[in-house]
Amino acid sequence: MKTIYSIFYIICAAILSGCSGGSDDPNPDPGPVEVDPPGAATLVFPNENSECTEGTNITDTESDVLFNWNDATNTTSYQLVVKNLTTQSTAQFTTSDSQLNVTLLRATPYSWYIVSRNSGTETTQSATWKFYNAGPATSSYAPFPAELVAPQMGMSLSSASPNTLLEWEGSDVDNDITGYDVLFGTTSPPTNTEATNLSATELEVDVTSGTTYYWQVLTHDNEGHSSSSPIFEFKVN
Repeated sequence: MKTIYSIFYIICAAILSGCSGGSDDPNPDPGPVEVDPPGAATLVFPNENSECTEGTNITDTESDVLFNWNDATNTTSYQLVVKNLTTQSTAQFTTSDSQLNVTLLRATPYSWYIVSRNSGTETTQSATWKFYNAGPATSSYAPFPAELVAPQMGMSLSSASPNTLLEWEGSDVDNDITGYDVLFGTTSPPTNTEATNLSATELEVDVTSGTTYYWQVLTHDNEGHSSSSPIFEFKVN
């Protein structure tokens, strides 16, 4: 009788073992597929700090400009970002090609860059280039609005130092910038002229803790043209 019970237990154990093994999924979920991040596009046209004269469908006020860039690795689509540097308004366009035709205002400065995308969550941004979309019978252009570098927009600074260094970058199609004026103060727009006709692209200013400051840079060239940067603000804690 003990032998019969032993055989019975062995059979039951074998059956249970078989049932347990049969629950394995023959097609297990491999988990999320990793996607390599896209590469950065290399900009081709319009050229950096150039005058774009190759527009088509030209009217007195507008022309079509064909933006072009090199294909980026691991990329399935591109976002073209074009910014009007006079109004600071931005337009965005999506394409799967490495070129796109966009209608722009003439005699107007622009900047542009490309954002590379694929099925993953990461994106990669290209360099940013500036250009002037050529106007009718224009022999010279105003400088590009200065690009404010530091302090960045909305930054909070420590009050450990009574001074802050303002930094910016200037560029011009004609390469004839003569100087910069810096407007700086506690109101927006700033009306106090902190410095004029600077050849340097930085200026140290006095600051007080618990105060919000606004600043702007005016760029002048040899032809009497000028341009105004955006107004940035920062706070000294």
